[in-house]
Amino acid sequence: MKTGLQYIDSLRDRKMEVYYLGERIEDPVEHLSFRPHIQAAAATYDMAFHPDWEDLGSAVSCLTGERINRFTHIHQSAGDLVKKVKALRALGCYTGTCFQRCVGWDALNALYITTYDMDQKKGTSYHPRLVEFLRYVQREDLMCDGAMTDPKGDRSLPPHKQADPDLYLRIVERRADGIVVRGAKAHQTGAVNSHEVIAMPTTAMGPNDADWSVSFAIPADAPGVTHIFGRQTNDTRRLENTADCGNYRFGIVGGEALIVFDDVFIPWERVFMCGEHEFAGPLVETFASFHRQNYGGCKAGVADVMVGAAAVTAEYQGTASASHVRDKLTEMMQMAETLYCGSIACSAEGTQTPSGAYFVNPLLANSTKLNVTRFMYEISRLAQDIAGGFIATLPSEKDLRHPTVGKYVKKYFAGVAGIPVEDRFRMARLLENMSCGAAMVEAMHGAGSPQAQKIMIYRQGNLESKKKAAKRLAGIDDESKDTPQVR
Repeated sequence: MKTGLQYIDSLRDRKMEVYYLGERIEDPVEHLSFRPHIQAAAATYDMAFHPDWEDLGSAVSCLTGERINRFTHIHQSAGDLVKKVKALRALGCYTGTCFQRCVGWDALNALYITTYDMDQKKGTSYHPRLVEFLRYVQREDLMCDGAMTDPKGDRSLPPHKQADPDLYLRIVERRADGIVVRGAKAHQTGAVNSHEVIAMPTTAMGPNDADWSVSFAIPADAPGVTHIFGRQTNDTRRLENTADCGNYRFGIVGGEALIVFDDVFIPWERVFMCGEHEFAGPLVETFASFHRQNYGGCKAGVADVMVGAAAVTAEYQGTASASHVRDKLTEMMQMAETLYCGSIACSAEGTQTPSGAYFVNPLLANSTKLNVTRFMYEISRLAQDIAGGFIATLPSEKDLRHPTVGKYVKKYFAGVAGIPVEDRFRMARLLENMSCGAAMVEAMHGAGSPQAQKIMIYRQGNLESKKKAAKRLAGIDDESKDTPQVR
């Protein structure tokens, strides 16, 4: 297993094609715009060695019997699923942001289940390929980017009817030694600081979409792969390297990028789906349920920090004893624990699949993520309410330290006597960083937009059994059974 520093060092020798703000970035590892995201991902490595978190950060491989980083592990029990959520909450609280590595972890687990099912039905040999790739990932302790989201173009049309067929990642050539793919994956969390990219379909496919039904793994610096780093709210503050960054060490969200595949060659041993359109939908749903399981863990951890920042801000400005402030903090904590409950529940109700790996309860996982799209906004609203408007209009740190106006900033932004103005300043910037802009968009659309969760909840909710229960109790049920309905 790698330490966090060993992980960072492992990124240095890659030949990455990365662009940001109209320039090619030669060294993302040391660039101030990339470094915070890299340090957040490094926390997933250090966790495996932390004396308090070792059991959460590592596991025993079901393939080799060796101890590995948990972020490369295939879940072998409901207990593994629960430990995953606990690890994510701990890391969310530690970093206050997205630590990125769970996307590739979910991709590995979803493919482990789906390739097994595919082989059983189709007589293919994808599962052994996936297992060999997984052995490599575990042995080298690699960070993988789970790349699912396509640009999609005209969303009313399936892939094969798009005016530009490249708006969904597709196979453009099948060769004796592999395939060639073209297209892009959008909003890719942690892509620039990942070792491998694991591509998957983004939606259910029909028979005419076979060329778009593709899954594979490729090194992030493979020829033909280009990363275009996305912008985030106040992102250029990082270039100033001041307290205005807010979460100066770990950054905002997860450093998303557009990954372009310009006729990229994939050898057969790294291809895990090639035209099996009927398995695109199940793979998407399996991955999505795993990824939605996460959000009650990592977002509860992030919410813990927001509650703490709001409470400290209230202390600094003398409002901590106000009953309405205590009431708002209590409400914030209750919502965070509700999110955590959902993730723990969908994990505890996990079941074994034919592959041997364990899968979450998808109904509860989707319900958890739908709550995240609401509760994180409400937690942020309450945090901003407690803090007051100065978190949005505060002068810069340069003004705070300016020889002429610095004395005015210190004088007129003072709070409770004895509290350094700089401390109040830093807490305000952290709260601004966490409760505004990109962090909230990610809470809404990460792991799929709310409508995607609603579709899954309606599909998984067993509405017919609920209707039968209502009819039975109303005395209009045709069936005379008194057997309790079990979800």
